[in-house]
Amino acid sequence: MKELTLIQRIVFLVGGALMVVGAGTYVFMWHQQVFGWIFLLGAFLFSTVQFMQTYSGASMTVKRLKRIMNLANLLFVLAGLLMVDNAFGVLRPLFSDVTDYLNYVYNKWVLLLLIAALLELYTTHRISSELGKDQKAKK
Repeated sequence: MKELTLIQRIVFLVGGALMVVGAGTYVFMWHQQVFGWIFLLGAFLFSTVQFMQTYSGASMTVKRLKRIMNLANLLFVLAGLLMVDNAFGVLRPLFSDVTDYLNYVYNKWVLLLLIAALLELYTTHRISSELGKDQKAKK
């Protein structure tokens, strides 16, 4: 994987911290209108840096894992959008019945966040393992 610059590392860490702070305070229902946006900003920063990080090697496994990681990043951003919708009800007018909105949209950010976090955890572990194998093979 291409090494991140200092600015990219800072943006990556700030994005991750904003995601944690945003999700944690949102769950405890403290200023949800503000912290939904903070989570979305953090998810955008975190995902942007990971999208920009490229792999130039030949391993198909790492390339596949990188695509899965990009899917997880997309799910982080979608979770942030649904979190903001949860606070403001932006998508509610699109549904003719409130029950449909509650069934299909309301609080579904939790599911997307869980799936994204699990995919991110899995791909991060596997990519580091695969890159370690490549380093041992080169020696």
